[in-house]
Amino acid sequence: MSTILDKIAAIEAEMARTQKNKATAGHLGLLKARLAKLRRELITPKGGGGGTGEGFDVAKTGDARIGFVGFPSVGKSTLLSNLAGVYSEVAAYEFTTLTTVPGCIKYKGAKIQLLDLPGIIEGAKDGKGRGRQVIAVARTCSLIFIVLDVLKPLQHKKLIEHELEGFGLRLNKSPPNIGFRKKDKGGINLQQLVPQSELDLDMVKTILSEYRIHNADITLRYDATSDDLIDVIEGNRVYIPCIYLLNKIDQISIEELDIIYKIPHCVPISAHHKWNFDDLLEKMWIYLKLIRIYTKPKGQLPDYAAPVVLHSDRRSVEDFCNKLHRSIAKEFKYALVWGSSVKHQPQKVGKDHVLNDEDVVQIVKKV
Repeated sequence: MSTILDKIAAIEAEMARTQKNKATAGHLGLLKARLAKLRRELITPKGGGGGTGEGFDVAKTGDARIGFVGFPSVGKSTLLSNLAGVYSEVAAYEFTTLTTVPGCIKYKGAKIQLLDLPGIIEGAKDGKGRGRQVIAVARTCSLIFIVLDVLKPLQHKKLIEHELEGFGLRLNKSPPNIGFRKKDKGGINLQQLVPQSELDLDMVKTILSEYRIHNADITLRYDATSDDLIDVIEGNRVYIPCIYLLNKIDQISIEELDIIYKIPHCVPISAHHKWNFDDLLEKMWIYLKLIRIYTKPKGQLPDYAAPVVLHSDRRSVEDFCNKLHRSIAKEFKYALVWGSSVKHQPQKVGKDHVLNDEDVVQIVKKV
């Protein structure tokens, strides 16, 4: 472990010393690739252990999971207890471990699990303590809340992002639009669909050679960086939406608050006074991309009290059936749908029909 950390420190020091220019671009690309490989080894050692979240025993419950990340004394625990206290229908939470504190809130009919992840910052990147397990839990989250003190947000934000990025979490980013296919022969074939400011054939070959890849087709569909290419080769990056919560707004002026509101992905709050929680929850809902589907038993009114919650990427009638029970899809004949996804009210649809938020669905089974 210490040798990997020593190597990481040495590479980071060399990168800091190296001037960034055209002549050193290839060398820096090579160092970045080496760093990515070492970090992967740190998260998942060759023995195969350490990447499972073992020892935390935080069972995934509900329709989505949100991880709270932040330095001590920024108000994470206050936020967790106040959110869970205000918006939860259940008063008793299961405290499965001492290290990760879970809570649960119900919002727009969806059950959302909240997790306070203390160890991400405290030495996680260096593999100290249970850093790896904490990261493993963070990688399973649907959304990350980074809680910052409004009086010193920028330095904390950079440190936390650096910590999470180092472990393959990409916040508010989409996977790089780069085609990558290994092959048995034919060398490196590079296609550039748009002009590139950083990557050229030599740089691509240098990075691939570090991974011992000598035959591959690479397609760059936008102006990509060496970091983007490394992310695609590594193939283990997790792309998670993130909201920055600027806490303790009771300590700043209205003018300062107006400026903060313009920062992307930010929500100013006061966890202690429970200020702006409505705004936070509305943004949380948008970033989670959840939709509610109401069930309608034959001859009865729709059940608006308990929606079936789906992710907007997986919202076909078949996804809806599977969420209710696996056996329903096998007995499925057709569905009747009321709502914005259909022209007629109701409309007869098949398994592939894509549902919209607040549609009403009645399943008709084979006789």
